[in-house]
Amino acid sequence: MRLLPLLFAALLLAGCHATFFGAVNARQPSTGVSAHRDIVFDTAHGLALDVYSPADASHAPVVVYFYGGSWMTGKRQWFRWMGEALAAQGVVAIVADVRPWPKVRMEGFLQDGAEAVRWARDHAAGFGGDPAHVFVMGHSSGGQIAAMLATDKRWLATVGMKPRDLAGFIGVAGTYDFIPFDEPEFYEIFGHAPGEQALSQPVNFVDGDEPPALLLQGENDTIVSPAEAVSFEGRYRSQGEPVELKLYPHVGHEQLLLAFGPLKGKAPVLRDTMAFIHRHAAAAPH
Repeated sequence: MRLLPLLFAALLLAGCHATFFGAVNARQPSTGVSAHRDIVFDTAHGLALDVYSPADASHAPVVVYFYGGSWMTGKRQWFRWMGEALAAQGVVAIVADVRPWPKVRMEGFLQDGAEAVRWARDHAAGFGGDPAHVFVMGHSSGGQIAAMLATDKRWLATVGMKPRDLAGFIGVAGTYDFIPFDEPEFYEIFGHAPGEQALSQPVNFVDGDEPPALLLQGENDTIVSPAEAVSFEGRYRSQGEPVELKLYPHVGHEQLLLAFGPLKGKAPVLRDTMAFIHRHAAAAPH
């Protein structure tokens, strides 16, 4: 059984992302899940998304998922397994592409994320989803995108929405409080001036008008420090906002993500995520 995680680790270290996620996709059962792929949601920029829905879904909660990749890499097709894993639990899951750097800076991929959420609200019912119960979710840099949509009112305002229109936010080893930057590219993405950099930090925008948050974090994460989730949770609590922080011992950055799929025994992230979704989908609208 240890061969599988070792194989995944070797593929990641070799930079073979397409091969790696192809192997993960191949291992994810898709029974009872309908896939609707290559749906263009932003014609101006040629951006598309994939929808994974449970069989006979009706008024199901909706999750818009943003993948990680340091805001520079990634393809929605690599994360078919995540969409199927969520859909198998009764969720209409939407995996969306956003434009990466260097095509755009932060403003670009947050505008793209807002467009994906707007599309989900407007079209979820056609796939058995409930547009009143839309969650945003993201891993690593995708967690920053989801968190910014849930906290900084500017972005959803561009599509006629606000953070409180969301049923909840789910961060999977997300980046919420990451100044000073540890990668030179981040200065190009987020800016050099301190004031400009501060605009990229979700922790700076929690003001008491956010949807509930679930923060999933591995304690052995060496890519995104657990201190970021702790800081974000503290900011939520200081504003009296509902937040749950789940810290998983002996779990690293990639392991936390893969616990939704081929490494399910590593951490109960799927169970904790679904409990959060069901709890807040059943709650009264904000």
